[in-house]
Amino acid sequence: MQFIDPSRHTRRAFLKRSAQLAASGTALPLALNLAALGEAAAFEAQDYKALVCVFLLGGNDHANTVVPYDSTSHAQYAAIRGGVALARGSLEGTLLRPTNALAGGLQFALHPSMAGMAGLFNSGRAAVQLNVGPLMVPLTRAQYQSGDRRAYPLPPKLFSHNDQQSVWQSQGAEGSTVGWGGNIGDLALSANATSLFTCISASGNAVFLSGDQALQYQISPGGAVPIQGVKANVYESGAVRSVFTELVQAASGHALEAEYARVTQRSIGAEGQISAALAGANLATAFPAGNSLADQLKIVARLIAARGALGTRRQVFFVSLGGFDLHDNLIAGQATLMERVSSAMTAFHGATVELGVADTVTAFTASDFGRTLTPNGDGSDHGWGGHHFIVGGAVRGAAFYGTPPPISVGNGSGSEDQWHVGQGRLLPSTSVDQYAATLARWFGVADTELAGVLPRLSHFGGSAYPVNLGFLG
Repeated sequence: MQFIDPSRHTRRAFLKRSAQLAASGTALPLALNLAALGEAAAFEAQDYKALVCVFLLGGNDHANTVVPYDSTSHAQYAAIRGGVALARGSLEGTLLRPTNALAGGLQFALHPSMAGMAGLFNSGRAAVQLNVGPLMVPLTRAQYQSGDRRAYPLPPKLFSHNDQQSVWQSQGAEGSTVGWGGNIGDLALSANATSLFTCISASGNAVFLSGDQALQYQISPGGAVPIQGVKANVYESGAVRSVFTELVQAASGHALEAEYARVTQRSIGAEGQISAALAGANLATAFPAGNSLADQLKIVARLIAARGALGTRRQVFFVSLGGFDLHDNLIAGQATLMERVSSAMTAFHGATVELGVADTVTAFTASDFGRTLTPNGDGSDHGWGGHHFIVGGAVRGAAFYGTPPPISVGNGSGSEDQWHVGQGRLLPSTSVDQYAATLARWFGVADTELAGVLPRLSHFGGSAYPVNLGFLG
């Protein structure tokens, strides 16, 4: 197992390398000097960029999200899925029209509840990454079945919810303390006037945003989360509140008490900054009501609107929606969830257009895992690889990326079953590392920094597992 080496990706290491290159001056070849300038420019530029991770908690059923549509493929899909298959006629309004037509006349449509997302795709503002999931190393079905885990390691505790959520976010099982979003944030801290506002979660604690130096700042859909005893009167007494405020920030010679006071002071100060900045950050874009994901994305959009007041130029956000563990009631349950995802992400993109930052804000989906193509009755079980969306003005949209998986349950021995490990569970043909590296490079992480952000990335490369998947311009 490889562990993240903070010295390879922290801002200190970056500055040290830049200083060494600068000291060498004209003694270095022009190309190296230009490379150094490029690295510095990525996070010292005055423009704004943000990544927004939209995590679908519970393991989204990818086969009923991005659905085979052409008559041949849909018939194969329906024969396997039976009662949980979506009728071909219901998909006409969400048919995807890619600019890169797939081989063999293969067509896909989105879930019927995802009209907004289909519109983003067909207008070139969204793309689909096919069959992406956690991999330790490139893996074939035969290698998976060999049982040789020394030569062909698997993600830890494969098919486990908590562990695979953690592996997606941090490349390690549950208990990991550093995520690749936080690693990216480490490199961007000095781009912001207040480094605490680099990594922000609107969905509670998320290891994705924890870095070596970057801390995740948590916010609620309603705004900054105050310390109630400081923000409001205690026992309806302003005097008690004043005493309490003084106590929790009092200086102390005791190390733990001093640290507690420091964190409390930081929290109070941050709440004040955020609240003041959001007071002037209102949006004309309408977000759907009764949709918790939309509520989270709306506060993210307002924080982006407040970037000038906050002095932020590089940010990584995390939002989530739960309920995707549909071992039963897949048809009805997923319809509600897909509508929420589609309408929330469509509204969020509209807000970035309103704010003039559509080309510099990229949202992307992730989930514990995909699910089995084979139904278990009226639901589906835990899988591995799945399909995901990338949305934004910089996305090379109206396109599919990656390898379309054959429509199979994976019980045969032919080449059509290469990307299945049984019951229609997809063996990922694209790793999370490749997906993350493509997002990180667009955000401004230099090629020389990628190994520190994603230590397993060195296992991938070449035409079969490209480091740049190409979905961002």
